[in-house]
Amino acid sequence: MITVTDLSLNYSGTPLFSHVDLQFLRGNCYGIIGANGAGKSTFLKILSGQLEPSTGEVNILPNIRMSVLKQDQNAYDAYNVMDTVIMGNQRLYDIGKQKEALYAKEEMTDEDGMLACQLEEEYAELGGWEAESDASRILQGLGIGTELHYNDMATLDARLKVKVLLAQALFGNPDLLMMDEPTNNLDIDAVNWLEDFLLDFEGTVIVVSHDRHFLNTVCTHIVDIDYNKIKMYVGNYDFWYESSQLVQQLIKNQNKRNEEKIKELQDFISRFSANKSKSKQATARRKLLDKLTVEEMPASSRRYPWVGFTPDREVGKDILFVTDVSKTIDGVKVLDKVSFIVGHGDKIAFVGDNENAHTALFKILDGEMEPDEGTVKWGQTATFSYFPKDNTPYFQDNDDNLVQWLRQFSPDPQEQYLRGFLGRMLFSGDEVYKPVKVLSGGEKVRCMLSRMMLSGANVLMLDQPTNHLDLESIAALNKGLEAVKCNVLVASHDHQLIQTVCNRVFDFTADGKLIDRKTSYDEYLAAQKEQA
Repeated sequence: MITVTDLSLNYSGTPLFSHVDLQFLRGNCYGIIGANGAGKSTFLKILSGQLEPSTGEVNILPNIRMSVLKQDQNAYDAYNVMDTVIMGNQRLYDIGKQKEALYAKEEMTDEDGMLACQLEEEYAELGGWEAESDASRILQGLGIGTELHYNDMATLDARLKVKVLLAQALFGNPDLLMMDEPTNNLDIDAVNWLEDFLLDFEGTVIVVSHDRHFLNTVCTHIVDIDYNKIKMYVGNYDFWYESSQLVQQLIKNQNKRNEEKIKELQDFISRFSANKSKSKQATARRKLLDKLTVEEMPASSRRYPWVGFTPDREVGKDILFVTDVSKTIDGVKVLDKVSFIVGHGDKIAFVGDNENAHTALFKILDGEMEPDEGTVKWGQTATFSYFPKDNTPYFQDNDDNLVQWLRQFSPDPQEQYLRGFLGRMLFSGDEVYKPVKVLSGGEKVRCMLSRMMLSGANVLMLDQPTNHLDLESIAALNKGLEAVKCNVLVASHDHQLIQTVCNRVFDFTADGKLIDRKTSYDEYLAAQKEQA
């Protein structure tokens, strides 16, 4: 469907990637991955024709209808929701408007009549008579109720606008679908619906995403941007990640036990080939994996930060008691009689659409906010560290460099120790003297995680810690939270993180009630689906 030949892109004489030769085929889903700044979104723009490469070409088969997820949330404020979605097939939308204009005439000429007949025929071929029902089905699948389908886009909040633009991209059964971070700002129900939609999609999907669970569920191939090159590998994200780690180890031990390592890698390929998936492409995927050789496996130049938490002391019998806590913010009750007890070994996921409830409860537990009613009691041996959703106060109007900033949270003030710690969080060389107020979003998150690691706390509270992080940092955080021997309370959109870390689920309903289940996240979702 798409052929990329000898593609390269240079910025100010520096190659972002070069000599790229790829083919994207019908029926497959390709996940584009790479470190921040590697050029994922840029490559997607080249494929979609929004950006010209420095050399090479992108050829798309004729008569292919391509759909691209739009990024400008306010671009359709002059239209209603239904029209915005149907514009996903611009030709269909234009024909509909042209017909309306013809039929609105007081008198139609013979030419108008002939044109109307032609338009009606093409309108029917494009599925025009089912357009509104199809658009409605997609909107409802993404969580936008029918009462909003004819509202003006300008009246919607940002999260709903994102969903409408996604519905627009999915509308009309395109042959080729390109999406940059489609799961951003989607609730778990909408993500699950999108996964199912893409698994049944018969065209070609090319997607950039930081959501590992999403990439694992929908992708048949991974397109990796690394070493200033772009290579394509068979399999989902986990397969790519595990195999790339094995290859790195193989490279490091080229003169040691080579045959054993090759056997280990071959066993790994066989093991993945036998895995079952709910994807309809599972059989084809296994056949491709069966043909894979060691020489074709990926190696990566990426660096992963080190994230590890070590409590100064083990927490005692009593940890945290929350009793009948309620809180109203701006006239909305976000917490309503919330009660729970945190026990030994509890790692709790905060889920559900009511993110204001998550943040309010974290602030109350941290002492930053008082409840309107109810009590919070920490155990005498419990020490907590809090990662806030908004870290702006820690960096705004702060002239400290990284070393100075981190020193205020460190038990060891020596610069050598602080530089070593920062190095493990991927701040090296003169970067450690950079003012913290100019850090990127991802760099600030890594600083906040460093602060937590230095705290020695035995209860960790994290409100959306994966925001702004790349896949490498998310994977490192995931490992750190899995390994730590203390209590964890975490709100996150990252399905894989909360499934692998947490053994208890707090689902906050829209009216502030708490549903508390001592189960894994996947088990909780399965139970919710059965009840629906």
